Amino acid sequence: MKETTCIRVYADEKQIKKCKKEIEKVGDSIELLSNALSLAGNGIRLKILYLLFHQERLCVCDLSDILFMSPPAISQHLRKLKDGGLIQNQRVAQTIYYSLNEPYKLLFEGFFEKIGKNQILETV
Repeated sequence: MKETTCIRVYADEKQIKKCKKEIEKVGDSIELLSNALSLAGNGIRLKILYLLFHQERLCVCDLSDILFMSPPAISQHLRKLKDGGLIQNQRVAQTIYYSLNEPYKLLFEGFFEKIGKNQILETV
């Protein structure tokens, strides 16, 4: 593999300093987004996140019926999302409901609002 080299003649120190400050300022948000995108990169998990965003809370059986999947398969996806910190659960009697954690509601808001209105397909 051929090694790439930089042939920059002049380094814009002001720009570099500004960019370093910007990255430092948004570092935590980038980590949050990176974690979310890593877990949401699976189509089923993205659908689950979309549904939880719009419905506030759903149980395994609800998701199983909606996505035409077995409860154990849904549970595996929920476990990954929960372990990654994207969702939380709450027991009500015998039923466990899942919902998005607050930082991820805000993070996904722009994506899911556009998907819900089919605005993404209109721009492609």
